[in-house]
Amino acid sequence: MSAVADLRSPLPLLGERLRQWRRRLISNPAFQRWAASFPLTRRVANRRARALFDLCAGFVYSQILAACVRLDLFARLAERPRSSHELSKQIGLAPEATERLLRAAVALKLLETTRDGRFALADLGAAMIGNPAIAAFVEHHALLYDDLRDPVALLKGETSPSLARFWPYAARRPGDPPPAEEAHAYAKCSELMSCSQAMIAEDVLDAFPLGSARNWLDVGGGDGAFLAALAKRAPQLDLMLFDLPPVAVWARAALEKQGLSSRVRVLEGDFLGASLPQSAEIVSLVRVLHDHDDESARILLRGAHAALVPGGRLLIAEPMAATRGAEPIGDAYFGFYLLAMGRGRARTAAEIADLLIGAGFTAPKSLRTRRPLLASVVTAVRV
Repeated sequence: MSAVADLRSPLPLLGERLRQWRRRLISNPAFQRWAASFPLTRRVANRRARALFDLCAGFVYSQILAACVRLDLFARLAERPRSSHELSKQIGLAPEATERLLRAAVALKLLETTRDGRFALADLGAAMIGNPAIAAFVEHHALLYDDLRDPVALLKGETSPSLARFWPYAARRPGDPPPAEEAHAYAKCSELMSCSQAMIAEDVLDAFPLGSARNWLDVGGGDGAFLAALAKRAPQLDLMLFDLPPVAVWARAALEKQGLSSRVRVLEGDFLGASLPQSAEIVSLVRVLHDHDDESARILLRGAHAALVPGGRLLIAEPMAATRGAEPIGDAYFGFYLLAMGRGRARTAAEIADLLIGAGFTAPKSLRTRRPLLASVVTAVRV
């Protein structure tokens, strides 16, 4: 190595040297055995070993949950504990298979055993009863797991993911017309999103002050579940939903069933290829932006900016990367989910703020939500 090259190579910082030494130490099998045996390090070593094992076994755990959902096990236990023998008759499994599933569900804290040996809902199982959206996504994940069968091939773009076919808009680019024959497919994905949208809406609306706004435009609003929740809170607001024509048909029918067809105007169009309705005081993008790559996101944000009146506010609500307490949901879960879907990515609040400023907005601000695992909020203002 030349003297010049050596001078240009900065010495590693002491902190990085220490971290590298620590990595080598932890990777040493002899140290691992010692740490698992030494009283002062045993608990930490075992906790990390368990975390690594859970990463390896995560697919198995997810399939145990899927079996419970498909056999309607949680609903069967909602009223009272039941014996393995009784459940075996109800779910149509052999006694040995039933016992195996029940014991696995107990190990995952979905179920618990009573003193007399029957099985009852544990806290996680009880939560499944109150959140039907989780069950819907458990079933939906069969597509994702099929796409992740070869994750390296997926990363290389060598697969034809099932998720890209489930979400009909995933392959669309700005200006592409949505084929009318895909209306049923749009209805299916809108229905899936609707399962959890009401729960997310409550968290988002609790975090976002309505102020004195007189109208609200929800872009990419699906079947209107978010605006339905908003309508109950703010009867004074003029509500508008904007989405693709096949989705708009589904939204009108869903809102009419709820008696909201007179409260919500459903407008149709392509927010990547046409202007949004003008003069909105609030525009919302609820679980929309992360479905799009940066180019499409910029088009969408510029359109939202043009749709707002001066002083109007933009609300973005979706799971975000690097959210404290919910780190895996952004870069890990949505990182690969959106890869399989064919476009989009989870962004940090700072990355969203940069896009907003580039689209002409000012004062981007993050708002805390009750459950950032489901959605975080960033707002901005059009001057």
